[in-house]
Amino acid sequence: MAHRSACLILVLCTLHSACGLYFHMSETERKCFLEEVPDETDVKVDYKMELYDPRSNGFIPSSPGIGMHVEVRDSNNKIILSRVYRSQGWLFFTAHAPGEHVICMYSNSTAWFSGAQLRVHLDIQVGEHAINYANVAQKEKLTTDQLRIRQLLDQVEQITKEQNYQRYREDRFRHTSESTNSRVLWWSLAQTVVLVCISTLQAFNLRNERLDLYRAFCKVLSGDEFTMFTSLDAFKALMEIIGTSPEAVTSSAISQWVDQVLDLDSSLTKPDEIMLVNLTQRLHDKVKECK
Repeated sequence: MAHRSACLILVLCTLHSACGLYFHMSETERKCFLEEVPDETDVKVDYKMELYDPRSNGFIPSSPGIGMHVEVRDSNNKIILSRVYRSQGWLFFTAHAPGEHVICMYSNSTAWFSGAQLRVHLDIQVGEHAINYANVAQKEKLTTDQLRIRQLLDQVEQITKEQNYQRYREDRFRHTSESTNSRVLWWSLAQTVVLVCISTLQAFNLRNERLDLYRAFCKVLSGDEFTMFTSLDAFKALMEIIGTSPEAVTSSAISQWVDQVLDLDSSLTKPDEIMLVNLTQRLHDKVKECK
């Protein structure tokens, strides 16, 4: 079991290799790359620039006057490195904050000819891959076995940093999810409160509108033989038939309403047709006036 675990660690360390690429850029372009780096991790960037030669239709080594400005920002958008380098070499920095680091490169335009094109070879090495163990062995006078043990220790340390970084990402993702869920909850509650307020306001306005109609209804029916139809039940029955629309106040609607009121109280006498027409016109005018 221990042998399998050791083999797994070695495989993981082997897979964690450096990335190499090249790209083309012109005088006014700015190229940026993202590199996720754990905290307290060394990063080494090797680069080489080649200048386009139209005569050979290819790229040749660039002249010494051509330089490259490199800027590195950490996950807090803080500049940790910014300077002009020569056409070929390497740069080195240590990440003190975990997360995405932005590496931007753009031309030293004062040394360029107009319209020049460059091919930039880039090799980013992170963690123990950024260490030159040949120089370490020579400087500290380590044997082959001691150097191998040093490499394994650095690889184990780098794996530990990667695991801590993954836990950091999980914590940040969980915090983002909880924050999003909290905002969705509060937004839903705010929508509910607004909906309740609007519904209450509409109900209040409808109540006032019905109250105005009821007052007009009682005023129309007061002072003549229609006073018997001024009860609250009669008003509710009228609202069920005509609602609040003046166009709904017709002779047939009023006749239907009178029949319903008479059904509720058999002691009442139905008005004649002339009185119904008069009542219809008066109700129509009052409802229209209230609207």
